Amino acid sequence: MTYLDLVYYAFFVVVCIQVIFYVFFFGRFAFLKQKSKPPKSLAISVIVCAKNEARNLETFLPSILSQDYPNFEVVLINDASHDDTLDVMEHFASIHDNIKIVNVKNNEAFWGNKKYALTLGIKASKNDFLLFTDADCKPVSSNWIKKMSAHFSNKKTIVLGYGSYAKIKNSLLNKLIRFETVLTAIQYFSFAKAGIPYMGVGRNLAYSKATFFNANGFINHIKVRSGDDDLFINQVASSRNTAICIDTDSFTESIPKKTFKSWLRQKRRHISTAKHYKLKHKLLLGLFYCSQLLFWGLAIVLFLTNYNWPIICTLFALRLCIQFIVIGISSNKLEEKDLIFLIPFLEIFLIITQLTIFINNLISKPNHWK
Repeated sequence: MTYLDLVYYAFFVVVCIQVIFYVFFFGRFAFLKQKSKPPKSLAISVIVCAKNEARNLETFLPSILSQDYPNFEVVLINDASHDDTLDVMEHFASIHDNIKIVNVKNNEAFWGNKKYALTLGIKASKNDFLLFTDADCKPVSSNWIKKMSAHFSNKKTIVLGYGSYAKIKNSLLNKLIRFETVLTAIQYFSFAKAGIPYMGVGRNLAYSKATFFNANGFINHIKVRSGDDDLFINQVASSRNTAICIDTDSFTESIPKKTFKSWLRQKRRHISTAKHYKLKHKLLLGLFYCSQLLFWGLAIVLFLTNYNWPIICTLFALRLCIQFIVIGISSNKLEEKDLIFLIPFLEIFLIITQLTIFINNLISKPNHWK
């Protein structure tokens, strides 16, 4: 057996793995027809943690305060900001009686730790159901709270939502950021539907206060700078207690990074938490990423050597076709249609970027959240 024979068989196995992921996992989300849930009258506490976010709060807080929902409070957490964040919060609180401010000062044991600030905010909230977003996020509709809270039930105490990024015309970086966001959403929604939820995003996430306190909050990973959203969900989520909400009115939209350097810094923090996931989640995610990397690497070798090209072309086209269908339908659901025709290019770029980030994180640790 020659070297190219081994490459050929490896490529066949990799294509099979990719097809299994796209059809049997990601297809659960792509072909899901989620029925609209009737609204509930649950009292909701919206939690917003802000560190040096004065300008963003001025811009985006009104979209939260104007929600069409009868019973909610907004808990604003000032995490030791050194700009006018607290002043902006106090201004809004003076004209809205459903705002509660939690002013957090640096604690020597938890300096720069968002989880400490969030814990104080959760403890200060008065309602039993919590809905989280970031200071640089806005709900895309006035029905955000209504749509997300509708998925709570006696069994479902965690609701995973979608947090999009605003579109910037003629920006390749923006398309890469949004593609990575879509692919991540497809993964965590699909795994949740498969009964193995592993993460959520703090830009749009809800859970009950009882879920938080029964797990002793963030104590199991309090020393990990990031992960107030994904590590917590990885710890407490199960097939029984987790629901997803993909109604377009439930989406939030955030400000994307505008430079590649700042985005890489952000992704370094996010990716650094993955090593703390449960073993089964690390194995699944690692297998998917490795199969992505090997798919392109082995395909390039086989195409350059012209080895058994009819079969290689068939396998290559099969995987791309399935990927286009699954990601295309999913992107349509998430209102990211403009990404579909750039999928191969964006995927290659993202694979290289993630590999670079992984290597950098091995060399040095990323900084805290702000």
